[in-house]
Order: sequence, then C-alpha cells, then structure tokens
Amino acid sequence: MAKAPVPGLAKTRLAAVLGDLAAADLAAAGLLDTLEVCRASAAPCVIALTGEMGQACRSEEIRQALRGWTVLAQRGEGFDERLANAHLDCGDGPVIQVGMDTPQVTATMLRQAGEALGDDDTVLGPADDGGWWVFGRHDASARTALLGVPMSTPDTCEHTRQALLSRGLSVGVVDPLRDVDVVADAEAVADMAPHTRFAQAWDALGVRT
Repeated sequence: MAKAPVPGLAKTRLAAVLGDLAAADLAAAGLLDTLEVCRASAAPCVIALTGEMGQACRSEEIRQALRGWTVLAQRGEGFDERLANAHLDCGDGPVIQVGMDTPQVTATMLRQAGEALGDDDTVLGPADDGGWWVFGRHDASARTALLGVPMSTPDTCEHTRQALLSRGLSVGVVDPLRDVDVVADAEAVADMAPHTRFAQAWDALGVRT
C-alpha cells in the first residue's frame, strides 16, 4: 500500500515542521527503500497505489523501481476499505502486506513474517504507535476483518487482532517496528537504518531534535 509522495499531500505531520517538499522527499525515499526490500524478498510484488505519481517527488526514480511490479489502483472510501479491496484484488493465496512508513524494514523481516504466517491464518506486526506495519494472510477472505477497523489510532493493531479472532482466524505476531509519522520518528528510524535512502535524505536536511 502506498501513496504518491506529492508535496502538500504526503507526510503532513512532518510537513508541518519540515515543509511540504522536504516531507514529500522523505516519503519518496522511504517508498524507494521499501520497494527495494520487497523486490529483494524474491516474492512477486504488487503495489496498491493512490495519488498522482506525475506530481510526486522522485517520480521517475519510483517509476523505474516499479518495473516488473503489478500496479493496482487503490479503491474505496476509507483506508479500511482500500486495504480490504487491495487484498481482494491480489486474489487468493498468501500475501504479506506492508506500507511505506517503515523504511528500516528488511527482506529478512518480510521472510520472517512469511514464516510466521506458515503457522497461522494471519500475521500482524505491531507498530510502536499502536497501528501495525505488516499484515499477512493465507486467504483473501480475511480481508473482511479489516472493514470497520478504525485506522490510525493507538488501538488499531489490537482492534485488527480482535476482528481477525472474532472470525475464527488465528493470528501470529512478529516484532514491532516504528512508523515514521513525526520528526522524532524520522530521526530514530534514520539512526536505526543509516544505509537507507531515507537516512540520507534525513541527514541532508540537517535537522536534529
């Protein structure tokens, strides 16, 4: 799941401090890092995309990185609907889904999520802010559990887990990661993964809290 990193529309909480262009460039760098890691996992790659890529930062670099990917348009009203529809559009069979807010993710982490999915119907990776950074499922029918779950709240992961359990699905859990939402997150993630494009973009800003 990804959003075109368009200035003024991407990473608005970062933009309030850093400015629209800097925030969008960080989002673009994080997206590129995530695309690279997904490709390195050696699994077929699908992206559900929203926004105008032609107006995005690093648009040509992102287009190049998406060569060989299946690109789907996000559809639905709320984010819960867009998530559920993306899983429907991916079809049946195992899927490991991540977003673009954890540029520190590695191919090993994705493989570990896949291994955890081998023992359960679904798998969740909690995010430090109460959301989740990864969701895996065997069957697309698990998507219905996402509908009605309040997104971007301190309890999103727990609400998702409960919704899955209420449908009789087992839920495996993998290690948490920190989403990049605010400046403190950006600094922490850049320090955690200094080899990434995200860290390089952050360092170029010269911002330290």
